[in-house]
Amino acid sequence: MTTIRRFCCNDLLRFASVNLDHLTETFNMSFYMTYLARWPDYFQVAEGPGNRVMGYIMGKVEGQGESWHGHVTAVTIAPEYRRQQLAKKLMNLLEEISDKIDKAYFVDLFVRASNTPAIKMYEKLGYVIYRRVLRYYSGEEDGLDMRKALSRDVEKKSMIPLKRPIRPDEL
Repeated sequence: MTTIRRFCCNDLLRFASVNLDHLTETFNMSFYMTYLARWPDYFQVAEGPGNRVMGYIMGKVEGQGESWHGHVTAVTIAPEYRRQQLAKKLMNLLEEISDKIDKAYFVDLFVRASNTPAIKMYEKLGYVIYRRVLRYYSGEEDGLDMRKALSRDVEKKSMIPLKRPIRPDEL
């Protein structure tokens, strides 16, 4: 049975194996601690039998006015637990918090342009490619900024794609 709960400090010592995926960005401990302290509702872990970390989602809420949005900083599932809809459950939870608690207009995330399986998954969840960010990842690979409108964005203006790619300094 899977339990989804708020991430806690002890989890930082137990989730390294989930981050071994080459597509998962790994950050330093102070980065994770900042998210844990500032946006605890947006940092959730999926835990399996034997308290095994199956995956996690880390995000935040940011912006102003109609740009007020939830942001997925990282979502990753250990390879042996993929295709069980854990990422979908974690994404739905972050969207719910963004929509109902923080009254955000949309949720966004960045994904490597080469990560076709993740892009397809996000599209199934209702995300669209809003814009391409040139050389977003390590100054080499393009990133795709994907968005999903929430209930506050009745006209879904936040999902209207930009016509041209941007550079990271334009974010």
